[in-house]
Amino acid sequence: MAARGHVQDPNDRRLRPIYDYLDNGNNKMAIQQADKLLKKHKDLHCAKVLKAIGLQRTGKQDEAYALAQEVAALEPTDDNSLQALTILYREMHRPELVTKLYEAAVKKVPNSEEYHSHLFMAYARVGEYKKMQQAGMALYKIVPKNPYYFWSVMSLIMQVELYYMILERLEKYKEALDVVRGKLGEKLTSELQSRENKCMAMYKKLHRWPECNALARRLLLKNSDDWQFYITYFDSVFQLIDESWTPPAEEEHSLEGEVHCSIEQAVNFIEERITEESKSSRPLRGPYLAKLELIRRLRHRGCNDEYKLGDPEELMFQYFKKFGDKPCCFTDLKVFVDLLPPSQYTKFIRQLLDVIPLAAAAENEVALPGDIKALQQHLCVVQLSRLLGIYHAMEKKQKLAVVRELMLRYRHGLEFGKSCLKTELQFSDYYCLLAVHLLLDLWLEGEEAAVWQCLTLLEEGLSHSPSNAQFKLLLIRIYCRLGAFEPVSELYSSLDAKHIQHDTIGYLLTRYAGSLGHYAAASQSCNFALRFFHSNQKDTSEYIIQAYKYGAFEKIPEFIAFRNRLNSSLHFAQVRTERMLLDLLLEANISTSLEESIKSMSLSPEEDDIPWKDLRDNRDLTVLFSWDPKDRDISEEHRKLSLEEETLWLRIRSLTLRLVSGLPTLGHTIQPKNSEKTAENGVSSKIDTIRALLQQLEAAVDSGKKFLEQKIQYPVLGPPPTRMAGFFSNGSCQCQTSLFYLVSDIYELDTNGLEDSAEIQERIGNSFKSLVERLTDLFNKCKGDLIEVRDGTLKTHPNLLENLVFFVETISIALWVSSYCDSVLRPFKSNLQKKKKKKKESSVAMPPVFTHFLDYVTELQTLTSNVIDHIKGLEIILTALKLEELSFKDTLLLQEEKKFTKTVQGKVQSSYHHSVQEIGELLKKRLDTIKKLKI
Repeated sequence: MAARGHVQDPNDRRLRPIYDYLDNGNNKMAIQQADKLLKKHKDLHCAKVLKAIGLQRTGKQDEAYALAQEVAALEPTDDNSLQALTILYREMHRPELVTKLYEAAVKKVPNSEEYHSHLFMAYARVGEYKKMQQAGMALYKIVPKNPYYFWSVMSLIMQVELYYMILERLEKYKEALDVVRGKLGEKLTSELQSRENKCMAMYKKLHRWPECNALARRLLLKNSDDWQFYITYFDSVFQLIDESWTPPAEEEHSLEGEVHCSIEQAVNFIEERITEESKSSRPLRGPYLAKLELIRRLRHRGCNDEYKLGDPEELMFQYFKKFGDKPCCFTDLKVFVDLLPPSQYTKFIRQLLDVIPLAAAAENEVALPGDIKALQQHLCVVQLSRLLGIYHAMEKKQKLAVVRELMLRYRHGLEFGKSCLKTELQFSDYYCLLAVHLLLDLWLEGEEAAVWQCLTLLEEGLSHSPSNAQFKLLLIRIYCRLGAFEPVSELYSSLDAKHIQHDTIGYLLTRYAGSLGHYAAASQSCNFALRFFHSNQKDTSEYIIQAYKYGAFEKIPEFIAFRNRLNSSLHFAQVRTERMLLDLLLEANISTSLEESIKSMSLSPEEDDIPWKDLRDNRDLTVLFSWDPKDRDISEEHRKLSLEEETLWLRIRSLTLRLVSGLPTLGHTIQPKNSEKTAENGVSSKIDTIRALLQQLEAAVDSGKKFLEQKIQYPVLGPPPTRMAGFFSNGSCQCQTSLFYLVSDIYELDTNGLEDSAEIQERIGNSFKSLVERLTDLFNKCKGDLIEVRDGTLKTHPNLLENLVFFVETISIALWVSSYCDSVLRPFKSNLQKKKKKKKESSVAMPPVFTHFLDYVTELQTLTSNVIDHIKGLEIILTALKLEELSFKDTLLLQEEKKFTKTVQGKVQSSYHHSVQEIGELLKKRLDTIKKLKI
C-alpha cells in the first residue's frame, strides 16, 4: 500500500489515515475510518475500496466483493481508486477483474500512457496474448517512446523463438529443424550455443543419428570438456552400430559433416581428445572420464573391445593422481567404481593412499597432510573407502578406531581454515561428517551411546563451521529421531531456506513439527511453508510477465509447469491438511466454537481439493550427503514406497479433517420424523456425506495396514516414515473411527426420536463403554519414562511422546463428537421434563441413553484428569533429571567433546520438558470443555 504513486488529489490527505491503518495491519480501524469519511463524502470512491480491502483482510470476502463491484460499475478514472481496486483484486486472486477496470479507464481517457501500460500488464497476468499485442501497439501509437519501440523490435526477433516453440509443441520437428538451420535460426541468441542445442534436440526427436553424431563430434572438437556432448556422441555411435549404418560412398556423411559409426572410431576419437588435452594450458577432466564412460558402455553391451582403452583400475588411479586434490574427484569416480572387481577394492584404496604426501610427527602416530591439496586427496580416498563398503565390513572396535582417526584428522585440518570466514566451510568438515556416518551405523546396530556422540561431533563441527548445511540437516534428522523438536526450529531457520526449498526440504521439519508436541513451533513451521505456496501463484504470474517483457517466450511454459508442479505438491497438500487439523486442535471449542473454526477455514465435508491423480513428490530425498554403497543407499524403490506411504497417510488425515468438518452441519432436526422436511433442509444428505466419508476412511485404513505389512525399512538418511504405524498400533485409529460411527448412531436417534429406539440407545451405550476402554488403552501406551538413564547412557522414548500427541488429538475428536451428542440429547431431555410437568407425574422413566451419556462424560473427565496428572509427573521427573551427574564412561570422549555432550543432552531434556508442558496445557483446556458437557 505504501508504495502507491504520489497523487495530486485534494482527497489524498483525507485518505492517508486509512492507508496507514492498512499498512500497519490494523484493518478494523481502517474500516471504521473509511465509514467516518463516507458519512461526510459519500462519493469518495477510493474510501469505499479501501474499506473493501479492510473487509477482505478480516475474512468478509462477500461484503468486500459487493462494495468493490459498486465502485467498479461506476468505471472510475481517478488513480487512487484504480490502484486500490487493483490491490484488492490481486488479494482476491481475481486478476481478470483488473483488465475490465483498465479497459473502461482507457476508453474514458484514451491518451493515458499510464493506463495503457497498466492494461498491457493486466493482460499479461491473465495470459490474454492477443489483447496484449493490441494493447502494446496502441501504447506505441499514443507515446512513440524508444522503450516501447524496442519492445516491438524485441517481439519481432523473439517470434522466431515462438515459432520454433510452437512447431516443437505441435511435434512438427522437421519444420522446426528447417527454421533453426535456416536464416531465421541465426537470430537464436537467447543462450549460449542456442542454435546447436536446438538442432541437436530436433535430430534426436527425428532419430537422425548421423547428424547427432557429427554435430556432437564437431562441438567436442571445439570444447573437449563439455560432458553433455560426450553422452550424445556415445548414444549416437551405438545407435548407428545397432542400425548397421554405413556412410554413403561419395556424398557427405551427413548435414553436419563426418560421422563415426564404429567402436574403433569412437576409441580413436577419445584417445585423440586425451592427446589434445595434454597440450592444454589447464587440465580438462572430460576426455579422461569419457574413456571410463566408453569402457562402462562396452562392458554393459558385452563387447570385448574395452581392453583397447586400458584397465579401469589403472585409469582411475591415473585420474586420481591428476585430479585427486579437487573436491569433484570423488563424485567423478563414484559413477565408475562398479568397473572395479570387489576383490580389488582394498588394493585400490592402498594404491591411492601410497601416492598421498602424508607425514607422521613420530612413529605409531597418524600420518597427517602438510597442505590443503594433500588433505583433499586423503579426503577423496576416505570417501571412496566408505562407498566401496570397506568401513561397513569392520567390527565395532575397528569402526571406533576409524572414528577416532577421522576426528583427529578433522581437528588437525582446522589449522588450514583459520583464515576462513564464518560463511565459509572448513576444509576438513567431511572428516567429521564421515565419522558421524560411522557412528550412525553403530547406533543402528544397537550401540545407544553412539547417537549421543553423533550429536556431540556435529555440534562441535557446527561451532567451527556455522554455515555448514550438512551439519545442520543431519542434526535436524537425529534430534527428530530422538523426539526433540525444540533445537530443530532454530537449526532449520538458520538454513535460510529459499523459495522452492520450502517444498523440497520442508518435509524434514513439518513431518515432526506437530507429532512431538511443540504445537506453537508446528504452527510456525506450517506457516513458513504455506506462505511460500500461497505466494507462488502471484509470483509465477510476475515471472510470466517478465518473460514476455524480455521476450524469453520459451521460459513461459516452464514457469507455467513450475506453478502447476507446486500446486500439485504432495508437501503442500500435507502441510495444508495438518495445519487445519492443528488449528482445530488448538482452537475449536476452546477459543471459538467448532462451527466458527470450520467456517473460517472454508472447510466443507463434500469438497476434496487435493489433486490425488496429479500429486507430485517434490521432496529432495538426497539432500543429506551419503557415501553408502548402492545396496545400502536410497533406491528408486524406496522413493516409490515412500510416496505411496505418504499418500496413504495424507488420505487418512484428509478424510479425518473432512469428517470433523461435517459435525456442525448435522444440526439438531426440529421435526425428526418428517423425512421430507429433513431432506429439504439438506441434513439427511449431510449424514449421507458423513457415512460415505466413513466408508472411504475404512478403505484408506485397510490400504494403510496392508502397506505396513511389508515392514519396509528406509535407509537412515532416506525418507522419514510417516506417523501411520503409530496411529494403528497405539489404538488411535480404532478410537477415531468408532467416534465417527457413533455420530451416525446419534443422528439415527435424532431422526427416529426416543420412542421405540431401545436398540439404538443400547448400541450407543455400548459405543460409549468401548470408547472409554479404547481411550484408556491408548493412555496406557503413553505411560513410561520419556528419558531414562541406562549404564550412564541416556535413552529417549519418542514413541511415548507421539502416543501422547495422538491421545490429545483423539480426546479432542471425542469432545467434538460429545458436543454433537449433547446438542441432540439436550432438547430431548427438555421435552421430557415439560411432559413431566404437564402430567404432574413424580417419576417419568428417563431413557437409558441419558445415563449412558452422563456416565461417559464423567469417565472422560476422570481419564483426562489422570492423563494430566501423569504429565505433571513426567514434568517433575524431567526437571529432576540431573544430566551433569551422568558418568562419561566412554574413553572416546575428549574433554572438549564432553562440553558439547552436555549441551546436546540439555537440549533434548529441555525439548521434552516443553513438549509435555504444551501437551499438558492443551489437555487442561480440553478438560474445561468436558466439564461444560452437562445435558
